[in-house]
Amino acid sequence: MDNRTNTIAGWVLGACGVALGLSIVSGMIFHGEKAEKMGYPIEGAAGEGEGGAAAAAVPIATLMATADPAKGADVFKKCAACHTINQGGPNGIGPNLYATLGEGIAQGKGGFAFSDALKAKGGKWDFDSMNAWLTSPRAFASGTKMTFAGLGNPQDRANVIAYINSMGSNLPLPAAAPAAAPAAADSNATAPAEDLSNAAAPAPGAPSVDPAAAVQAEKKK
Repeated sequence: MDNRTNTIAGWVLGACGVALGLSIVSGMIFHGEKAEKMGYPIEGAAGEGEGGAAAAAVPIATLMATADPAKGADVFKKCAACHTINQGGPNGIGPNLYATLGEGIAQGKGGFAFSDALKAKGGKWDFDSMNAWLTSPRAFASGTKMTFAGLGNPQDRANVIAYINSMGSNLPLPAAAPAAAPAAADSNATAPAEDLSNAAAPAPGAPSVDPAAAVQAEKKK
């Protein structure tokens, strides 16, 4: 083997060594491990909390029967950054909410500048409309300036509505719908079939024959 061949072989081996070294170094730098948590959880994506999306919506009148204003005061802390609720309290980012239940929607409140979307709703703040508003302000009045996403927990909404009601409104609580009465028995239901073994009447003029007696008479012949 001449010097030229040795030189070529040396370059080839050297290149292989460099490539191997780079592979080892890059593996050390870009070492991949499986993440402890895959992705980020999205709040509320697994269903409407407590029971999931398949759970039937409970009427607010039913929830109000067990609503707790004291717990509602704790829930209201989420609203305190934008709203006051004491009598004579100032408007802030949102209007003062004292005595709101029973008032006209988007009316009064010391001239607070309500959105046109909320003004267009009309009517008054009652338990149902307040429940819908707190569930999703944007769904209740598309185009509202309210940026709060809403309260997904129905009992939290009932509690905070009870608290708001206690602050200057004091409306009577709505009556819960009565429980469904059990279905009445079908008056046309088919009666149990009677034992027809002895129900056939004898032909006119024919004597009534007891089958057992007929058997005994046959044996005596």
